[in-house]
Amino acid sequence: MESAKLWLRDNCNAERLQHVVKSTRVKRLLTVKAVPYVLLALAAVALLVKFVQDKRKRPRTWLSGRPPSPDPEKPTDVTTYAEKRMKATDRTPGTWTPSDFKRPAAAPYPEWSVTDTRPLPYRPFRHGPYHITMGLRSMQWDEWIELDNHYMRFHEDKKRRIKARGSKCCLTNPDPRVWDGAVELLEELSAYLSERYPSMFKKTEVGVDNVVTNESFDVKELTMNGVKEDPMQLCARLTQDDLAIMFEKEDGQYYLLAGAILLAGFWRLEDKYGMPLSEIHTSGDVPGYKQKLEKGMMNFMRRVKPDGAVIRNNYFMQVDDDLAWSSSIGSEDAEDGIGWFTAEKDRAIKHHYFRSERQSLRRLPRSGGVVFTIRTYFHPVTEIAEEPYVPGRLASAVRSWGEDVAKYKGRERYGDVLLEFLDRKHEEQVAGGLDVSHEEGVRTYPY
Repeated sequence: MESAKLWLRDNCNAERLQHVVKSTRVKRLLTVKAVPYVLLALAAVALLVKFVQDKRKRPRTWLSGRPPSPDPEKPTDVTTYAEKRMKATDRTPGTWTPSDFKRPAAAPYPEWSVTDTRPLPYRPFRHGPYHITMGLRSMQWDEWIELDNHYMRFHEDKKRRIKARGSKCCLTNPDPRVWDGAVELLEELSAYLSERYPSMFKKTEVGVDNVVTNESFDVKELTMNGVKEDPMQLCARLTQDDLAIMFEKEDGQYYLLAGAILLAGFWRLEDKYGMPLSEIHTSGDVPGYKQKLEKGMMNFMRRVKPDGAVIRNNYFMQVDDDLAWSSSIGSEDAEDGIGWFTAEKDRAIKHHYFRSERQSLRRLPRSGGVVFTIRTYFHPVTEIAEEPYVPGRLASAVRSWGEDVAKYKGRERYGDVLLEFLDRKHEEQVAGGLDVSHEEGVRTYPY
């Protein structure tokens, strides 16, 4: 009996062992056969992830096929930006020790074309209420200078104005530090543009060539096609931007001592040249400057480092189509009497233009000068009002201006006509199915 029990136990154990062995073989077999399927599944997941990432990187249709800027941080006032983002400095005012910072090389702009690449659609206005801030954002180095298929118009306008107005528009103080700063900017532009827009600009042993306009720039000799020019004037011929360099003096103030201001629309270099930053703004009656911007702006200028470039956007309305100088506010050659009070009231909407500026600020590492680039975007209001959400948001922004801002921007001369038109276009868009609740997902500041 006992033998029978032992036999049954051993037999059961043997069967269990065979079952385990068989199961292990099956699992091994299944594992081996499953390897290709696991690999295929992993590959599918990787492709899906790449697809999602690529989709996020693709430009929105309203960017006209052009790669967008990185999503900007929420714009903030200049005081907060300087205090939170920039370290304090203990250097003596008016002094600068050259920095060894080198701007990162710019990647070539993908598929950039002087005939096909459209301007970025900056629409830097928000639904009310309106707040007076600088709206600074960190700048990506690849985006320092923006060129597009308006380049030739800007270039021809600049060339015409350089010939007609010369040093009234382009001027560099002969002080050695200032002069070196202007040359440094020319060097920076020559290097950057040949990296970012290689189909137009070619680096040479002495500077850079513009192969579209057939202009050759010698940075050392300060010539264009062999003709000697002011260094800021040479800089102006390269870009669509207006340019200004400010330098700190012993009193701690920053002075406009080098500039190429050719397409500013509402202000003249000859009026502001040599002024400190605060006087530039107060003489132009910039709303809220003394109360809300001056202290922070001075703090920012003092702290900004060569590796800490920033950008900001603003906008204006104009009731004529002259990019270089808005004749509606008076003659560019008038000594006084310039202002919105001279503009014709309630001009037809076809005369209304949307003028937007994209400004960058960076410190030059060698000279210590702070460079402002001022790129203007100029479009008929009737054109931008066709874009989804734009007329409603712009109408809200214009209505939210305080009295000081409204006076500065001239709303009294055009506001009734503009707002009636924008309201009507907004109503048409809503009637056509526009869902205003989705606006933030479609258009984000500053677009």
